[in-house]
Amino acid sequence: MTGSRYRESGVDIDAASSAKKKIAELARATWGKEVLSEIGNFGGLFEMPRGLRKPVLVSSVDGVGTKLKVAFLAHAHDTIGEDLVNHCVNDILVQGAEPLFFLDYIASGVLDPVVVADVVKGLSRGCMENGCALIGGETAEMPGFYAEGEYDLAGCIVGIVELAKVINGHAIRPGDALWAFPSSGLHTNGYSLARKIVFEEAGLGIGDELPGTGKSVGEALLAVHRSYLPEIRDLRGRAEIRGLAHITGGGCSRIFRASCRRDAPSR
Repeated sequence: MTGSRYRESGVDIDAASSAKKKIAELARATWGKEVLSEIGNFGGLFEMPRGLRKPVLVSSVDGVGTKLKVAFLAHAHDTIGEDLVNHCVNDILVQGAEPLFFLDYIASGVLDPVVVADVVKGLSRGCMENGCALIGGETAEMPGFYAEGEYDLAGCIVGIVELAKVINGHAIRPGDALWAFPSSGLHTNGYSLARKIVFEEAGLGIGDELPGTGKSVGEALLAVHRSYLPEIRDLRGRAEIRGLAHITGGGCSRIFRASCRRDAPSR
């Protein structure tokens, strides 16, 4: 009776249960022995790694912005979760942290188990590639809150770094070498402007070829936000890293502001 009343209000408990079962399968594929809980508990349990003298936890929370609008147009949902994981990994990487675990939040007006499963496939793939456990999250169904066929996606990551190896930009000095790594595309920023230029001003459709790329608009705009963790791990063995910037949302200016504050008293 309760399930019937929920369906009348726009919430399908059976669909939610089906989605959560698939989510649990995809999440378990990312787990190591450090995960001490199961999907469905109200909180994820993760055993702290050993071997660090003064471990510091580094956390960040983010979304993928209006790149979601492109995913809706393309009906392609299996990479947007990977975008989110890689974005969050990069956000804590700039402070020298290695990722430990990730949690996601997916909200929609009407829950589509197939779409949710595709999103979580991307989350799971991103976590596995970064050595990060997907230990929990929230799937919310809120009728009347989101436009038909749309959803929101956000995530929270927690990583760890030795206190003595925290990277904050304070050690940057004139004459230091500057390394830059190429992006895979727009990553997850600038999509409001990109959509205006491509769809409104250029009049292109999601399946049209984007001039100069040899790809469709959808393929080019949905290029996965890459993780720079492998490159930074390699660079650590070659040089002293004094500052890092994730070039998204003013990242470059943040690290240079930090270098200007290197003589300021710590707190």
